[in-house]
Amino acid sequence: MHSGSPRVLCFNGYALDLQRCAVMRGGRELQLRPKSFDVLRYLAEHAGRLVSEEELIRATWPNVFVSDGCLVQSIKDIREALSDDVHEIVKTVPRRGYLFAAELSDGELDSRPPMIGSRHQELTFCRTQDGVNIAVACVGQGMPLVCIPTWATHLEYDWQSPIRGPLWRFLVDRVRLVRYDGRGFGLSDRDITDVSFTTFERDLDAVVDALHLHRYAILGISQGAAIAIAHAARYPERVSKLILHGGFALGRNKRGSPKEAEIAKAWIAIMRQGWGDDNSALLRIFSSVFLPGASAEQIKWYANLLRLSTSVENAIMNRCAVDEIDIVDLLPKVSAPTLVLHCRNDNAAPFNEGRRIATSVPNARFAVLDSENHVPIPGEPAWSKFIGEIETFLTGV
Repeated sequence: MHSGSPRVLCFNGYALDLQRCAVMRGGRELQLRPKSFDVLRYLAEHAGRLVSEEELIRATWPNVFVSDGCLVQSIKDIREALSDDVHEIVKTVPRRGYLFAAELSDGELDSRPPMIGSRHQELTFCRTQDGVNIAVACVGQGMPLVCIPTWATHLEYDWQSPIRGPLWRFLVDRVRLVRYDGRGFGLSDRDITDVSFTTFERDLDAVVDALHLHRYAILGISQGAAIAIAHAARYPERVSKLILHGGFALGRNKRGSPKEAEIAKAWIAIMRQGWGDDNSALLRIFSSVFLPGASAEQIKWYANLLRLSTSVENAIMNRCAVDEIDIVDLLPKVSAPTLVLHCRNDNAAPFNEGRRIATSVPNARFAVLDSENHVPIPGEPAWSKFIGEIETFLTGV
């Protein structure tokens, strides 16, 4: 495709965004593995022409030997993503190759925000002090609840998550839900060079200032808990309530444990080797530590979310910054009513870290959840207590 070609190709209600490497429909990004996207892109760029299997493999896996099965799996992924059960979009020509048969047109992406129940999610952008564009989504009515991003978020894609989606749908019926993608993730700027605890704080400051929020509650999960604590300590007049789940005051490199430091290094190694692999067993191992009680399908979904939400470079920068967190001195300075939740057998964030927060934040309520997952999974017994504690805390005086 020459340099003047359109960045968006539209067909059958879908939009192929060549710049973001995403397939969109109705303002929603569809799940598609990177190699499968590359196959779809090549076919679309050569629409109406029969493309042989050999040509597709050379174009998609240059200088790498792969079996025909990799291409067959990519075609299957494409058809599932596009609901192309009768092969009207991508046709198979037996023993010859594949043909992109849908009619293409140049166009703009459907920018309508996704529907949550009967309401639209409002998507906007704000800019931090250091010039990074942060994507912000708001939906619902009532008291603002600002949700600080945890690991690997995507404002649109998270609604489809079997792990995160149910929590957002639960909250949106009770509050004005404010979420944002941290720098380097989701719909926020991905071309970044600076990631640290200071930049985490800048991102949050930019969001609440852009929305002109003067009084709001905060939900911080995992690494988001430390950011929430620091913000509440700095702005006691603005934070009305604080909900912290699976949090830690000290990152792995700050806990004085050689074992924790080795684990931090191991995670980085796993990410470097497994992030870009469509069928990465390493990435699924990484995911299963956070969600050991999840089904194979839920682990697969979560692993795909990690990869789709950002690049391996951004993920590693984020991970390194999180491992250096130390906000122990700020814990006694929090004055907002605080609910601390933690899963008893959490492998990702030690239970003692949650207990440290609960004993150091004045008058914090501590709710222990009987689960081995980092965040309770809908359907397990701990899930009901998880959302029940949050609802009681939010609606209480």
